[in-house]
Amino acid sequence: MGTTALVLPLADPDADLAAFGGKGASLARLAAAGLPVPDGFHVTTHAYRRIAADLDARIAEALRGEDPAAVIDAEFARREVPADVAEAILAALPPGPVAVRSSATAEDLPGLSFAGQHDTFLDVARDDVLDAVKRCWASLWTERAIAYRARNGITDVAAAVVVQRMAPADAAGVLFTANPVTGSRAETVVNAAPGLGEALVGGTVTPDEYVVADGAVVTRSGALLPDVTVLELADLGARVEDLHGTPVDVEWAVAGGRIALLQARPITALPDAAPEVWNDTLRGDYLWTCANLREAVPSVMTPATWSFARALAQPPIGGHPTSGNIGGRFYLNLSVAFAVGRALGLEGFLRRTSEQYFGRIPPDVVVPPLPMSRLAVLRAAIGALVPFLRQGREFRARIDGLLASAPDRARRLREAFRAASTPADLLALWRSDVDEVLRVDARVFDAGARTGSTAAARVCRRLVKLVGEDDATALLTGAHGAAGELASLGPLLGLARLRRGEISREAYVEQYGHRFADEFEVSAPRPAEDPAWPGGLDVGVDPEELLARQAAVRDAAWDRLRAAHPGKDERLRERVDRVAALARERERARSEFARAFGVLRAFLVRAGEVTGRGDDLFFLPIEETLRVLAGDGTPLSRVPARRAAYDRYRALPPYPTLIRGRFDPEAWAADPDRRLDVHDSSAAPPGDDVSGFPGAAGVVEGLARVIEHVEDGAELRPGEVLVTTVTNIGWTPLFPRAVAVVTDVGAPLSHAAIVARELGIPAVVGCGNATTRLRTGDRVRVDGGRGTVTVLR
Repeated sequence: MGTTALVLPLADPDADLAAFGGKGASLARLAAAGLPVPDGFHVTTHAYRRIAADLDARIAEALRGEDPAAVIDAEFARREVPADVAEAILAALPPGPVAVRSSATAEDLPGLSFAGQHDTFLDVARDDVLDAVKRCWASLWTERAIAYRARNGITDVAAAVVVQRMAPADAAGVLFTANPVTGSRAETVVNAAPGLGEALVGGTVTPDEYVVADGAVVTRSGALLPDVTVLELADLGARVEDLHGTPVDVEWAVAGGRIALLQARPITALPDAAPEVWNDTLRGDYLWTCANLREAVPSVMTPATWSFARALAQPPIGGHPTSGNIGGRFYLNLSVAFAVGRALGLEGFLRRTSEQYFGRIPPDVVVPPLPMSRLAVLRAAIGALVPFLRQGREFRARIDGLLASAPDRARRLREAFRAASTPADLLALWRSDVDEVLRVDARVFDAGARTGSTAAARVCRRLVKLVGEDDATALLTGAHGAAGELASLGPLLGLARLRRGEISREAYVEQYGHRFADEFEVSAPRPAEDPAWPGGLDVGVDPEELLARQAAVRDAAWDRLRAAHPGKDERLRERVDRVAALARERERARSEFARAFGVLRAFLVRAGEVTGRGDDLFFLPIEETLRVLAGDGTPLSRVPARRAAYDRYRALPPYPTLIRGRFDPEAWAADPDRRLDVHDSSAAPPGDDVSGFPGAAGVVEGLARVIEHVEDGAELRPGEVLVTTVTNIGWTPLFPRAVAVVTDVGAPLSHAAIVARELGIPAVVGCGNATTRLRTGDRVRVDGGRGTVTVLR
């Protein structure tokens, strides 16, 4: 600032550190932003330099003596405030008593707070103001201030003074926009004491303490302030933090329900943010499963992804969650589903159906009941059933149109995102289009991805009774259709056509560039974003050859059925064809569901670019990202704690498929005897046998190859048995190289079972212990019809 003014208004827009000092510059910023700061003015450092100009030699001499502070204080006391300075101060004084506060040029900085080093005088009468200003100047040379500057290597310093109307106070204190003990940026801590709060600042009283998180008072140690005042203080603190761009502590006072902000400074020496805890097992005694979910979401979710999952989840039943976040991984609450099934008298049906999706529940594992009466469950279920049925009707009415329009809409929105140059542009796009992609399109595709599974299970049971497991498996293949429309096989068949030159790379990328192993994690780049994709991936045996071979097996199975059960084949074929058509529709909906998440990712990527926050936005729920786009930077303070939680959970192995009750991911991971199938003290000890669901019939022998991550798929050699935790669309190109597939997680309708059946590759899914019992190089016999894996010694 070029001016050499002696006195300036409190909200002066040109306030800077050199003329206003740290405290003054901060208060000027608050006042200019319209925050409730008592009226007043600044006595700039130019006034200080006027009175100190002839003191430099005396100060230097005093600093070499034994008691420099006393000598320098006496020198200031002897001098009169220059007449023009005094005149300007007295002319600016408001009526009534004032607070006179020191504001040094090396004060209230991000790295150096100087808190408590310089003096403040409260309730000062008009006749005493000039003396209080001199005493503030002199406090620049107290013993503690001199020592503090010496420790921090500060040699050039000057003092401004802030004079403000004295704020009355029923209570006063300090608020911290980050927890000063834990470092959590997700918590605001408010300390309060009766009166002016000087005893609190001086440390002579124990204050009331209130902790605010997620818009609520979560902890209180006293009753001095009502919740409404605490929440208003937290909101004001968030606004101050946004102005400073860093966590702050704020001195405040409240009288008659009106809050005044008295001072604000960056918090120094704030501990590293304590990681957040993501663990919904702490919410009650439930049985959780991730069986089919781990296919869709195989990794730890970022907060953005979890917020999208929550937006699509079924509502709670009587306050009990239908889904949850356990250490960053997506789980479903079977206790809620079974409680509804019991209340409706459908528990047996529900158990059979759930096996198709989530695998078997061991007989010694109890599904904990909800602490609700049957009538209460029924009432809650009916309330939740209405939107569920509405969703089903919407799915049937809209699915065909949405499936047809989704690719073009995704392309159009990606172009619109690239054209958006400001946060406001993106916020408008969210409101006009993207919110609908999440809450309508994705919801309809999600419903479509579940359709037809019950019919498939009924047909399968009927066929097994007539012709046995092996032929039933063969008869249910061919779902890919004449043109290879089954989306689970699409990337594989398309890759083969690309290698044969039948389609262009551009066409392949447009059709399959949104499909990969982690396609529902919005922080993960899509394959289409890689200009070298799909590269030189070798699929081994041409999948068309495998499909032709399986077609011959299927035809032979139909011949045997006709011979054994004359007259039944025509009706059964109609039912099988219907199940196949439903499977194609289900898989196509799943593909467009993944494309919708690609749109959500593209939105967040562009939002990170236009706000300059980059991948920070993946660590905010979508609701908070929209606040950032609207100009509220407060949510960004939570990013460090969420990154820490995300990194901590990602370092752990995938958790058990079934979890009963409270579960500590880190303690479980540290246990050398941990189980991958179930976490429940009542579960019987695991045996050495490896067995699971019959995924695809056939008996083969080969060497096992245990692969943990799809990125390591190149290690799989032709003719080996692929052994892994779970597969999904990203693993499909590996299947033609495998002689068989074995998974820890899975069920009859899981990806591994569907794709293996279509390609005629024996598969056993949902073993629970395959990756811990089998080792790379073991020679094994896989019996897909019986669901067994035997190590050949």
